Amino acid sequence: MAFHLLEKDRDGAVELGRALAEAVTAIGPCERCRMLSDGALCPICQSAQRDPSMLCVVESPADVVAVEQSAGFRGRYFVLLGHLSPLDGVGPEELGVAKLEALLDEGIVRELILATNPTVEGDATAHFLADLAHRRGIRATRIAHGVPVGGELEYVDGGTLAHALAGRQTLT
Repeated sequence: MAFHLLEKDRDGAVELGRALAEAVTAIGPCERCRMLSDGALCPICQSAQRDPSMLCVVESPADVVAVEQSAGFRGRYFVLLGHLSPLDGVGPEELGVAKLEALLDEGIVRELILATNPTVEGDATAHFLADLAHRRGIRATRIAHGVPVGGELEYVDGGTLAHALAGRQTLT
């Protein structure tokens, strides 16, 4: 992209630079969920159409966008901005767990949906957060992992296939 802008669209490069500089000063974290927002609260947290009893925990703002594009979730979010990684110095404090616990302690959330990435760190983070929820009597669920819709088994990696087999469901 940089080469294209420098070679063929220098005016576009200047405009892009201006837009990025404006975004850096105008956009920050939502006070409630930590999603990127140009106001104190993001549009999702402000919406009366969302179900506040369901809270989906994700690792990044891009994950919120991905879940929203699926149009399958109408609750609210909490963005960790990472995952637990003690070797990298990322603990509960860096992930805003105190803020998440405050949301859980309000007594509104009934289900904590853990949508962290299917990695060792993402799984460890999900287990840590599930324990926080269980101690408060809140149901903790984990998003499913497995074979993508339209995927062919011969092209699916072994780890994904093992997860899919372990999470199989009975057909009625």
